[in-house]
Amino acid sequence: MTSVNQINDLIQRFENGTLPRCDWTHHAHLIVALWYLIHYSQDKAIHYIRNGIQRYNQAIGIKTTKDSGYHETLTLFWVKIVRQYLATKGTDCSMVDLANGLIECCGNPNLPLDYYSSDRLMSWEARLNWVEPDLNSPV
Repeated sequence: MTSVNQINDLIQRFENGTLPRCDWTHHAHLIVALWYLIHYSQDKAIHYIRNGIQRYNQAIGIKTTKDSGYHETLTLFWVKIVRQYLATKGTDCSMVDLANGLIECCGNPNLPLDYYSSDRLMSWEARLNWVEPDLNSPV
């Protein structure tokens, strides 16, 4: 990310369902979570992230199935990771620096597999509800 305007544009296109699917990357997910966690309380941020992803998916035709679509455990896992990241940063960091630092330290989309077995993480139960990690201590 190179500017606050670029981040705000991502958020606006996410919220109004006009973000091209090819731009709805892991990094975009992280920046969306970061933005909401900075601007709202944790509970409200989770609400907006969860509902926003589901609304965005519906707008671009992504259905939740056993293999794709919204995933509650992954969403909440990444919210926890972003919160932990934010807890290490001072209040003097710019939004652009926070976003780029987050991508640098947490940009690996396979990070959840350090905590979850593939079978548990990819289960229907994990897609619909939060499930605790089964490999390492909870995040």
